[in-house]
Amino acid sequence: MTDDSQRNFRSVYYEKVGFRGVEEKKSLEILLKDDRLGILPPHHESHAQVMLYRKEQYCDVLHALKVVRCVTEATPQVEVYLRMYQLESGKLPRSPSFPLEPEDEVFLAIAKAVEEMVEDSVDCYWIIRCFVNQLNNKYRESLPQLPKAFEQYLNLEDSRLLSHLKTCSALSKLPYDLWFKRCFAGCLPESSLQRVWDKVVSGSCKILVFVAVEILLTFKIKVMALNSAEKITKFLENIPQDSSDAIVSKAIDLWHKHCGTPVHSA
Repeated sequence: MTDDSQRNFRSVYYEKVGFRGVEEKKSLEILLKDDRLGILPPHHESHAQVMLYRKEQYCDVLHALKVVRCVTEATPQVEVYLRMYQLESGKLPRSPSFPLEPEDEVFLAIAKAVEEMVEDSVDCYWIIRCFVNQLNNKYRESLPQLPKAFEQYLNLEDSRLLSHLKTCSALSKLPYDLWFKRCFAGCLPESSLQRVWDKVVSGSCKILVFVAVEILLTFKIKVMALNSAEKITKFLENIPQDSSDAIVSKAIDLWHKHCGTPVHSA
């Protein structure tokens, strides 16, 4: 068993006994215990000291931003997280009024989602920071390949639906950034998003492909009734929220169907 499968033993165990996609925890705060993102050391006796260092670092960076007047008490919290991340990565703009880059928009979308899951601002920032770093580093080469994989698996599941997308010239205009760069932040509600992100954090971004495929399959009748790329894209960007849990469960089944029992590979 590889390191990734061992670290995500909960998912592997539950899936082996028939409980696929079990939501192991109700909050991404589990990451702080498992050290899946490199936030804490493996020895629990060190956690308190490390968290103190993390809090001090958080406060130092925040103080620096206030000194240079990049943020104020009125600055939205998710924007504060963005400026902190930019400062630490050496990408802080000379003025807060500068237009946001596409990567900043992605950061804000993920930050808004995590903010809904984690109450403590220090924990929230470190989870966002490490999650974004994982996307930018580990998955840097994999993420651009996901649209092609999406087309491949949709063709296997429903070639007629894929043909309709091509006929409407919609295939290249699907909300790939929302699905793959933002990992469905802003598309799926918190409970469903956590189940997807558990897989991403565990070592596989390919689960994102199967969620996208399942969204198309779930809303096939609606999509087939739309005859323009603009209408299809607009609908997919704002799918009904009440179907999200079922979509994620079916997506995990698709993942198993096409990949066997994944060992959370990218």
